Amino acid sequence: MNNTQHTNHLIHSTSPYLLQHAHNPVDWHPWNDETLTKAREQDKLMLVSIGYSACHWCHVMAHECFEDEETARIMNEHFICIKVDREERPDVDHFFITAVQLMGAQGGWPLNVVTLPDGQPFWGGTYFPKDQWKEILFKINNLFQSDREKLTHHAHRLTTGIQQSSLISPEQTEAPDLSEVINEAIERWSAQWDLKLGGSQGKPKFPMPVNLEFLLHLHFHHPQKIFSDFLNTTLQQMARGGIYDQAGGGFARYSVDEFWKVPHFEKMLYDNAQLIELYSHAYAHFGMEEYRDVVKETIAFAENELMHPSGAFYSALDADSEGEEGKFYVWTEEELVDIIGRDFPLFADYFNVNATGLWENGNYILLRTASDEEFAQKHKMTLEEVKKKVSAWKKDLVNHRKNRIRPGLDDKTITSWNALMTKGLAEAYKAFGDSHFRQLALKNGEFISRSLISENGNLFRTWKDGRASVTGFMEDYASVISAFIGLYEITGDEKWIDQSIRLADYAEKAFYDEVTGQFHYMEKNQTELPANHFDTQDNVIPSANAMMGHALFKLAALTRNQHHRETAENMLKQMLLQFKDYPWGFAHWGSLMLMVHKSSFEVVVAGSEAGQALQQLQKQYRPNVIWAPLKPESPGKLSITENRKSNDEITIYVCAQGACQLPVHSVEEAQHLLD
Repeated sequence: MNNTQHTNHLIHSTSPYLLQHAHNPVDWHPWNDETLTKAREQDKLMLVSIGYSACHWCHVMAHECFEDEETARIMNEHFICIKVDREERPDVDHFFITAVQLMGAQGGWPLNVVTLPDGQPFWGGTYFPKDQWKEILFKINNLFQSDREKLTHHAHRLTTGIQQSSLISPEQTEAPDLSEVINEAIERWSAQWDLKLGGSQGKPKFPMPVNLEFLLHLHFHHPQKIFSDFLNTTLQQMARGGIYDQAGGGFARYSVDEFWKVPHFEKMLYDNAQLIELYSHAYAHFGMEEYRDVVKETIAFAENELMHPSGAFYSALDADSEGEEGKFYVWTEEELVDIIGRDFPLFADYFNVNATGLWENGNYILLRTASDEEFAQKHKMTLEEVKKKVSAWKKDLVNHRKNRIRPGLDDKTITSWNALMTKGLAEAYKAFGDSHFRQLALKNGEFISRSLISENGNLFRTWKDGRASVTGFMEDYASVISAFIGLYEITGDEKWIDQSIRLADYAEKAFYDEVTGQFHYMEKNQTELPANHFDTQDNVIPSANAMMGHALFKLAALTRNQHHRETAENMLKQMLLQFKDYPWGFAHWGSLMLMVHKSSFEVVVAGSEAGQALQQLQKQYRPNVIWAPLKPESPGKLSITENRKSNDEITIYVCAQGACQLPVHSVEEAQHLLD
């Protein structure tokens, strides 16, 4: 509802999710010091409601409850009501979802929590229909009035539990045997693999690129058929399923079934950024043309539908349009016959406009069950003929879809998600050598550098309409440093390393905990929440600490900063047992383990034709190499490039932990040394 009869405190927000609620009759406030002070001064309970713009059930509860005048009256009378965008404020979301889980409830969104005036939570849950919601609010307020002491005791115990759950034991056991760690981890993990359909067994199915990246990295060091079979099955099933937009490119967040058929139709930047990187690496390793197509189409989707002229990328496209989930993406047979014409029987076989692709209400989800090679053979066509027809079909579908009402766009920019995109584009450039991917990566990186780093050297979390806001979190620092290292690896421009060093130095001062040897998620001096936490477990995005471990390890290799290497190794040492016991939740630590404990190299490429040699070398999948291009005009300020000079002749130095072999002068010789 957009009824301007009501306007609340969210009207000045930059978050599209908060702005969706700016005209609710509920007197919503944003989460900030001013609101928290108001609750304490008025001695009122706080009702904290958390969601995000592409969340279907958030929209449902908003329509049923928050747009209802009577429900709003109850909320306004008894509570200070606070709306939080979980993507903008992952710190607040983590604190309250931990609280709800400690209460014995299942976390999810919308997340609704009630706290004492001092911010200590005591009740929480997710979606509630209107009548139940009103009943709950009355009961909570009555309990607060009649037995405040009991509520206070419960809230204090719960807050203590949240604080304790956020602690990390600083104990470090003897480093376990690496082979034993890997073998036990894979034995546990592989029991959950769906070897027929890919991904984890059962439903729903999430892509989880961080996990697949680890397995790809492991396969590089230990080529085994079970790894390559599982990886290729998963990558192909995802790319051919309904979770992938067969017409316009890009992946939805997850599949509600085990077949990758029916997506939850929202498209998130962070998923697509990581999947661009994953499919680029998979193409470089396995050489399958299908993966190249996925990367090109997904980048085109992101550029066309999520990119701001400044180089920033928006956050997400909603699942819903015109009030229906998936309406923008599905098709009726009649529509398709009209669009495709006489080619329809061939099209229907290719995209399964049949019982396999049928969804609901006569709508079809386009998906594939065969490779282009298999389809060509079946229909006695050449592969080129198939590709030409498919390209034309997709163009017709996209043109037709332009006339539809588009899903809602979450047009805020999130720093860490943009950094993931920068890195994904840089890795795509390595794999394919497409200069457009390089230009996009640099444009996005320049935007981050220009708009999201303050004059004091700290990061902001979000940006919208030229305005940066919200203090950055550890996830933002770790991902930006990694992205900037990636830009250095494809350009040789040392300004990216200079900025990475400054961000790492700031992060150590503001986030690092000497006792645990890990980085807090929020800056140590924050006062808005009763507990900070350490983000060590991967989710759909790699954990902040694992990303920081990778970044510090690479920075150390390029700058010879032994302190950074020791920090990364100490962080990893604490997580090896967690990786062994729960590899699907600590996979990015597993990738760091392979970098640290398997053979890894730093490669300096110099000479007037160094760019071409570098491109040839980087096209191969080598997750154990850190690249250091030396421009002819560069002074070589980095420790790794110091005194590494050449004139016209290509000169390549292959180094391991600072010890360099004699320089070679051809790509083939360098590859031999790396092998």
